[in-house]
Amino acid sequence: MKNLAMPVLHLVLLGVIIAAPFVFPDYQTQLATLWLFIIVSLTWDMTGGQMGYNSLGNIFFYGTGMYVAAVITIGLAHNVSEYTDAAGGGIFKFTSAQYYSGVVLGSIGAGLFCALSAFIIGYVTFGLRGPYFAIGTLGVAIAAGELVSNWEWVGGGQGISMPNYPGEQERLFIYFCFAVVGVILYTFLRWLYSTRFTAAINAIRDDEEKAEAMGIHTMRYKLTAWAMSAFFVGIAGAISAFQLLHFEPLETAYQTINLGIFMVVCVLLGGKGTLWGPIIGATLFHVFKEITWNYFLGWQWVALGALIVITVVYFQEGLMGWLMAKKPEWFGIRIDSKDPASKIAEAAE
Repeated sequence: MKNLAMPVLHLVLLGVIIAAPFVFPDYQTQLATLWLFIIVSLTWDMTGGQMGYNSLGNIFFYGTGMYVAAVITIGLAHNVSEYTDAAGGGIFKFTSAQYYSGVVLGSIGAGLFCALSAFIIGYVTFGLRGPYFAIGTLGVAIAAGELVSNWEWVGGGQGISMPNYPGEQERLFIYFCFAVVGVILYTFLRWLYSTRFTAAINAIRDDEEKAEAMGIHTMRYKLTAWAMSAFFVGIAGAISAFQLLHFEPLETAYQTINLGIFMVVCVLLGGKGTLWGPIIGATLFHVFKEITWNYFLGWQWVALGALIVITVVYFQEGLMGWLMAKKPEWFGIRIDSKDPASKIAEAAE
């Protein structure tokens, strides 16, 4: 029965994923945003939870993915510099084929470019550890935002506009784009976390010096893990570019204060180093954010700060860690409650 429980749960969840935007058509945008939170949380946990390298710069891959997708999509039909020229005033049209080609090629291109960027940046930043690594990656994201805001070829500070969806179900289309990427990411991580690769990055998290002494090529594993994470974040950024239609470098693409912090809070809330922790944390945080940003406007950042303090003080292992400690039997963990004296007496009998 236990062997059937997980496949049945997955089928039920798949049915919920497919039905959700039709059952709640007025909340398709919010549901799509939930998938975005799940994707960036799962990817952050690949390095922050599984490997012990807490990055504050994953938003770099998100923003870069947006711009790469935009350049590819626009470049398929028009000259990029003419399109982004503020004084151009031209009319630029896209066919349905060009739009959908831009979504596919732009997303894949964004993922690959961000994975390559992770390799290059990682050679420098992985020389840092602890808070220095977090600050170093944050600096990369901030610098990227400033550089792009002064790069007129991609619109500079005014940002860049994306083509409109050639139909009437844009929100539904964006939802399923995010959902497909999220399901693929979950499936990939479910497999990855059962391999020796994850055992190696867990060893790096527990004691990197010992891992190196055991013959683990730590730099190779760190670069590979971050590149895989960056690949999916880049794709999420690409889809967000089509969802937003117009985005700016500092306020939208490289939003270190918003999404850059949210993905970390989601993982801390749900539980680092687990597969379901980031998913649960992203879901709870999204509900919390929707309530506070709609009903406590002006106090939403105070509420967010309070949530972070409560999580760090009372749920240091996240909700998953707290549940595993309170209800270990739910996770197949057997706790022997007998004391040593009782065991000796039983053995003597």
